[in-house]
Amino acid sequence: MATHDYHAEVHWTRAGQPFTDNRYSRRHDWHFDGGATVPGSSSPHSVRVPMSDPSAVDPEEAFVAALSSCHMLWFLGLAAKAGWVVDDYRDAAVGIMEPNAQGQMAVTVVTLRPAVRYGGERRPDAAEQARLHHEAHANCFIANSVKSEVRCEPVTID
Repeated sequence: MATHDYHAEVHWTRAGQPFTDNRYSRRHDWHFDGGATVPGSSSPHSVRVPMSDPSAVDPEEAFVAALSSCHMLWFLGLAAKAGWVVDDYRDAAVGIMEPNAQGQMAVTVVTLRPAVRYGGERRPDAAEQARLHHEAHANCFIANSVKSEVRCEPVTID
């Protein structure tokens, strides 16, 4: 199987704000190779407003969205391959942050709640829908990566 590289650039700048008083803005930008820029921030649950920007995406939300999106994309592909016509897919996913077994704060559970509306002449029964969701979960790259090694390789700049 081939390997693939995925790139994201995260950029924050102090922009003249005081820093050592810990009252600096956590607002930053995520830049993706296709040209999209997404505003990011710490979660207001972790760092209070105005140091956090509640209108931006926080890493915890992005993690939940990545799991939900990956599952959905697999589900849609599997449904199409099986001949089911999906008209609408909506997921109200929720991640819970709490102390893990080591006592560290972590997103310990992500619950996906997909609601799928079908079109066409045929509709899958509950067993077929469960099979599609099970197979989507088993194939989801993000769900399979949750225990990934995370490396930190700092780069020296002037």
